[in-house]
Amino acid sequence: MQLTSEQTGAGTGLSALAAERASPAWRKVLWLAWPVLIQQLLILAVGLSDRFLAGYFQPVPVEQRREALGHQLTAIGLLTSASPFGGVAPAIAAETPWEAARHIFAQHIAYQSAQTTANYLAWFISCYTVLVSVGSTALVARFVGAKEQQQAVHATNQALVLAFGFGLFAMAAGSLFVHWVVAALQLHGEAAVFAANYLWPIFLLVPFQMIEMAGIACLIGAGDTRMGLWVLGGIALVNLPLAWLFFHGLGPIPALGFEGIALGTALSHVIGGLAVLTVLYRGRAGLRIQRSHMRPDWPLMKRILRISVPAGIDSLSVAFGQFWFLSIVNGLGDVASSAHGIALGWEAMGYLSGSAFGTAAMTLVGQSLGARRPDLAARYGWMAFGLGLAVMCVMAAIFFTFAPQMFALFCPHPEQAPVIEVGVPVLRLVAFAMPAAACTFIFTAALRGAGDTRIPVVFTWIGFFGVRIPLGYALTLPHFDLGALGVWPGADLGLWGAWWAMFADLTVRGLFFLVRFASGRWKTARV
Repeated sequence: MQLTSEQTGAGTGLSALAAERASPAWRKVLWLAWPVLIQQLLILAVGLSDRFLAGYFQPVPVEQRREALGHQLTAIGLLTSASPFGGVAPAIAAETPWEAARHIFAQHIAYQSAQTTANYLAWFISCYTVLVSVGSTALVARFVGAKEQQQAVHATNQALVLAFGFGLFAMAAGSLFVHWVVAALQLHGEAAVFAANYLWPIFLLVPFQMIEMAGIACLIGAGDTRMGLWVLGGIALVNLPLAWLFFHGLGPIPALGFEGIALGTALSHVIGGLAVLTVLYRGRAGLRIQRSHMRPDWPLMKRILRISVPAGIDSLSVAFGQFWFLSIVNGLGDVASSAHGIALGWEAMGYLSGSAFGTAAMTLVGQSLGARRPDLAARYGWMAFGLGLAVMCVMAAIFFTFAPQMFALFCPHPEQAPVIEVGVPVLRLVAFAMPAAACTFIFTAALRGAGDTRIPVVFTWIGFFGVRIPLGYALTLPHFDLGALGVWPGADLGLWGAWWAMFADLTVRGLFFLVRFASGRWKTARV
């Protein structure tokens, strides 16, 4: 694939056919994957920073604790350095009675448990964007591969219109039903309140995130993955100081604590959405916002949705399955939920790496099929898988070797030791699932680039609802009710059992996607 320069701004477009003889396949895949990989790692850094803030947050200021609990100091006495809290958070150890200290420290786990659920719901928004983004990438890639540039421009404008409409719907639904959803996920007490308050600003500003992702998806279809790096990487870099600013406060800006983390995230997506609109207004990679193309074109929107809706159903099915799975984990208590969230945060190093190579596969497969070269599309798909698998195996080695240190970073207090004890084994377990995860993430993206988005939905349903959820109940609970079939004994393995269920699901889905791509049936998909 040759790197072609369509200078409408600083953009760079890529054509798979024009460059077939210019460089080896691995170089073309890496050229598209590395910006996305850096972008994903920056996003991961934001998530880990947010988790770090929640782990170290002191829910009640020292002054308020002293005033509220002063009458207990004489009756109970001060804590000593020999206590379990000695040497950690000295202000609390010197001033807070035992029972109050336990409550305050327990709130750390409640915050981390709330953040686990909130992160699932925020991730649900990313799945929701697939309803527009996948069809946008696939259609723009086909038009670019067929050298129909004006059609690519038209598809980009229509994708932005769709994204805005879907964003408004998500804003309304999320704002109205967030408390109900949190309750349905079996999160209760302080953790439920924390999670709902955390999510409110994210849902309120979600239209900007929809526009941001739709615009980047169109640029990826045109072969430009660098702008996604600059925009999403920039969002990550802006998000970090904003989260810390609203968390701690500064000058006239009040300290919002836990909810300030989410406000920083939401505002960074506002900046990202405006940045994408600015870039496309000026023109990039041959794509441009043009008022004449903004009037709804229902047949073209239907083509976008014909690809995106099955992919969206696939992603939302994953999200629904993850929510169901999370309700099982939340039912195990705040310690299990907290450990689950921290392990998932680190596991993201693996699947986000795979997603970067999946993005490269999606672009190159789509462009190659647009140029009527299915053989080239297959070559790029396999190369993306091989490179992504290698990176994910490196991540697996890191998980297995450094799991205790990775958990200790977010659990600095002695009362969080149970979180570490429960979490380290599951992070080590998922290291062995990275090859199956590579098949799932990379081949899913490659099939979406081809427009083959219907059959993979069945794979998702089998993996989640035929494997993960039933095994989740069977392996985590001491017993479970099967209705007319009676009450059956369970393995009672807690979080360890839940992650074995996840391991089995990834293995089954990975094999399905591997076989589907190897079959080559995706080469004749109609978009």
